[in-house]
Amino acid sequence: MSASARQGITGDVSERDRQARFATYAAFAIQGLCFASLVTQVPKIQKAHDLSDATLSLVLLMVPLVAGVGSVVSGFLFARLGSRPVLRISQPAVCLTIVLIGLAGGNDVVLYVAVALFGLFVGGVDASMNAQAVAVERRYGVSLITGFYAVWSVAGILGGLWSSLANKIDLSLLTGFAIAAAVGAAASLATGHRLYGKTEEAAGQPAPEDLKAAGRSVPWRPILIVGTAMGVFYLADAAISNYGAKYLEDELDSSDWVGPLGYVAYQVAMVFSRAVADFGVRRSGAVPVVRLGALVGLIGMIGVVAAPSAYIAIPAFAVAGLGLSVIAPVCFTAAGRVDPTGLGIAVSRVNVFNYVGFVLGAAVVGAIAPVSSENGIRLAFIVPTVLILIIFTTARGFDPKPVAGARPDTPVAERPTV
Repeated sequence: MSASARQGITGDVSERDRQARFATYAAFAIQGLCFASLVTQVPKIQKAHDLSDATLSLVLLMVPLVAGVGSVVSGFLFARLGSRPVLRISQPAVCLTIVLIGLAGGNDVVLYVAVALFGLFVGGVDASMNAQAVAVERRYGVSLITGFYAVWSVAGILGGLWSSLANKIDLSLLTGFAIAAAVGAAASLATGHRLYGKTEEAAGQPAPEDLKAAGRSVPWRPILIVGTAMGVFYLADAAISNYGAKYLEDELDSSDWVGPLGYVAYQVAMVFSRAVADFGVRRSGAVPVVRLGALVGLIGMIGVVAAPSAYIAIPAFAVAGLGLSVIAPVCFTAAGRVDPTGLGIAVSRVNVFNYVGFVLGAAVVGAIAPVSSENGIRLAFIVPTVLILIIFTTARGFDPKPVAGARPDTPVAERPTV
């Protein structure tokens, strides 16, 4: 290991950095728990409100549309306030909106308002927690971001298992959501103050009067390249997250407690992949890791489309998660390399593609699923399967040339090999 890499891991890392890293892990865990607790109950929400498949697709489409607005607004707030206050406000709010969805009962108007608020605050959380993760990674000087996503996936597993248990013991939606939300809100309030403040995020970066001009200097071309890959990943992720349980229950005839297990398997594989992906990025760089992930993800999605039963589909979801899980976190690292502000402006821009993918995922499945009452979701899953090929063509974009003033991750030649 070179001296510069060693200094990035030990010499410059303080107790304050370790506190911020822990708080960022907590933010990812809370988001994973709340998100999984909600999306794995989509079939139950549909039944509680007697929603048609077309109406359900519109409700699901609302989340990424409004979340995109939340992410864009967050990008503007970062330049003034930094990402910490955005995260400290929006994350407890996500927990509260989940409870509101449970409180909706059969009232569709309350459901629509609650889902819109959920989307708005999710957008703020996604942008701000990724900005914190990039700041932590920059401070440590080595690839760390897939580890944050591994924590998100672990919490997603717990959320999915909780939904399965809640269905098994016949808890109401409100009770199930309230328990998960209480855990998330308590953790957020207990750890949020340890996140990086604005001056810490921007340490060594342009003075406040120069930040606006620096923000305009963030180049769009590398962001569009990795953003396209991000959009494809989240299109597939949206299809699995929003419709995986419904696919298992409605088209593969599984029981309601088995439905959430496809998402659980998907997240279990993501944990494993994200736990080791940082080592692959440090040793070989992002490009080969992204290409391998796309190949494995493609194989998994082919298995999902071809599955004759839930017993085959659930492992196929796992294979898809094993490969696709590396795409999003490496996108955010690439964005950090072209951001001269150090305040997550590029991250917030790339994060918009998260919602582009989710919008397309909800729209594609919502449009195709009604074509066939028996195999509509299966047919819809073909679209993200084919589009994964795009990630291969954008893989080189995951190693962008850093712009002046940005603080890129340690070059491959200087990264530790263990």
